[in-house]
Formats: sequence, structure tokens, C-alpha cells
Amino acid sequence: MPTGVAMRDARRQLFDAAERILLRDGPHALTSRAVTTEAGCAKGVLHRHFADFDAFLAELVLDRIARLDGRSAALRAAAGTGTVVGNLAAALTELFDAVAVSIVGLVIFRDDLRARLRAAGSTGVPLLTEATAMVASYLTAERDHGRLAPDADVETLAPTLIGAAHLLFADRTSAPPDASAVRRLVITVVGVGG
Repeated sequence: MPTGVAMRDARRQLFDAAERILLRDGPHALTSRAVTTEAGCAKGVLHRHFADFDAFLAELVLDRIARLDGRSAALRAAAGTGTVVGNLAAALTELFDAVAVSIVGLVIFRDDLRARLRAAGSTGVPLLTEATAMVASYLTAERDHGRLAPDADVETLAPTLIGAAHLLFADRTSAPPDASAVRRLVITVVGVGG
């Protein structure tokens, strides 16, 4: 491995390398050696920036969760525009890209990683919990706009949408579901048309 080569934003390069591995080979292939090899750096670089590999993985997941903030704000801002089904279908499709699906598998598979994420304040299944909050916030805004029934149970609809969408997108070996399948899921769960 190269040594003495300056890396710009080593953390970002390591995260990007981990995401490429997740896309190409899945969560089972994610090791410290695989990440540093993919990033083109010595293994010591990872350990200079993170206490150990589980700390790296926790930061990788937290980085992905932090990206939801922008998505959540954009989705809330879409309330009252377009269609509820279209807005949710687009948000779910963007949310459940192959990397996110792999990260959920990684979190479920690694007990130590879940423990670290819980210690950092994440609850439930990290990433899915935050995605549920994002969808609940949007559904609440749509209910306030009168585009959902006044008695719509947002606290049940949001996790139902996230769980059903996760199952729809979870098969890493097949092509992602088409737009019509995602729209059908949203229509079925939320009970609104088009």
C-alpha cells in the first residue's frame, strides 16, 4: 500500500470507498483491509481517523443518516405541491438506493455497530428510524394542507411505508423496483390516489 501520500479529506475518501464496496460486493465484504485497499491507502490511515473498524462503520452510518436532513427538508417543502403519491414515491426511491439497503443490512448484522449507534443516540434500526421520522414529518405537513384525511394516523403510516419500501427494495441481486411498483405501495399504504 502507498505510504507517505497525502490524502485530501481522508474520512470522505474512506467513506466513499466503503460505499463502493457496499454497492459492488455487499455488506459481508466490508472489512478494514477492503476499505483501505479500495481507497488506495495504508490500513493505518483508517486507524488514524477512527479508534477501530466498528467506530469507522458507526461514523459511516451516522454520515448517511446526516444526509437525510437535507432530504427531509426538501420533502417537507414539497408538501402541498405535486402529488402526495409522487412525492413519497420519489423520496422512497431516493432513500432506498443500493448503498442504503446495504447499510441497513450491515446495521442488522453487526451487534457491536448497533450498540455504538445506540450510544450515539440512534434508536430502533438506525437509518430506518430517521427515515421514518422524515416521512412522518412530511405526512403531517400534507395532513395540515388537507391532502390527507384529518384523522390520518401518521405515526402508523410512516413506519408502514418505510418497512414496506425496505422490503420492496431489499433484494440486492435484482433490479430495483420500477416506479409503478413504488407508486402502488404508496397508494396502498397511504390510501390516496395518483
